[in-house]
Amino acid sequence: MSNIDGVSVRTPKIRKNTVKRRLAVFTALFALLMLAVLFARQLCPYDPDAQIFSVLEPPSAEHICGTDRHGRDMFSRILVGLRTSVLSTLTLVVIITVVGTAVGVVCGYRGGIVDSLLMRVSDVCLAFPGLVFAMAIAALLNGGLQNAVIALAAISWPKYARIARSRTLAVKDTDYIAASRLSGCTAAQLILRHILPNIMGPILVTSVLDIGTMMMELAGLSFLGLGAQPPTAELGNMMSGGRSMLQTYPWVILGPGAAIFVAVVIFNLLGDTVRDYLDPKNSRR
Repeated sequence: MSNIDGVSVRTPKIRKNTVKRRLAVFTALFALLMLAVLFARQLCPYDPDAQIFSVLEPPSAEHICGTDRHGRDMFSRILVGLRTSVLSTLTLVVIITVVGTAVGVVCGYRGGIVDSLLMRVSDVCLAFPGLVFAMAIAALLNGGLQNAVIALAAISWPKYARIARSRTLAVKDTDYIAASRLSGCTAAQLILRHILPNIMGPILVTSVLDIGTMMMELAGLSFLGLGAQPPTAELGNMMSGGRSMLQTYPWVILGPGAAIFVAVVIFNLLGDTVRDYLDPKNSRR
């Protein structure tokens, strides 16, 4: 029994330590990615918009990712495109998290007609395939990176609203909320001081896990011509411009594709690790 008990006690600690190591590694990779994004212009070996080289040069010591059909250095374009894609994605995730959480908390706390109306709107948004609905909205807005962000935000907030609403319903009738209400706290104080801190865990995990998905969808809209437009350097737009040359000049499309792959993998692994770290089963001593 002692061995069995020892194993049962040590297993959660071993699991927690493993998750902590993974979190440190993926946080470091995320930090490196963000440094590359923030200092993309400084890291570019050449002007990403300068059409001064031979067109469609293969990768070499001078141009490690080759050049595109306009004679621009691909590595410089990829760095700037990564900056555009990542910053647009993070902006999108912040928007849908804030809007969805605000709607969910209001619906869960107030209830009544407001709850019914906003939840029916969310049902309409969830009734359509997300990317197809976003394509329709982006097309109505005549494309562009900003309009692509708006289109994806318009169809992505209901998930956060439902999470926030369900968590708010679970905590608003608890004893400490009742005690805070009796002590004279206003509705705004109850929400900001007591409800939000207790529901933000699942919402933040969902946000981190959504970064990779939103980046893929934003790149997909740009690939279809409904997002960033030339000559803006954006990874999805760059892949769209080189899709006809995959067999003849593969570096034109494989470079941006590899950048999307690396960024999405880092975001997804970080999101999975944050979820595991916040899992109550891994918090047992």
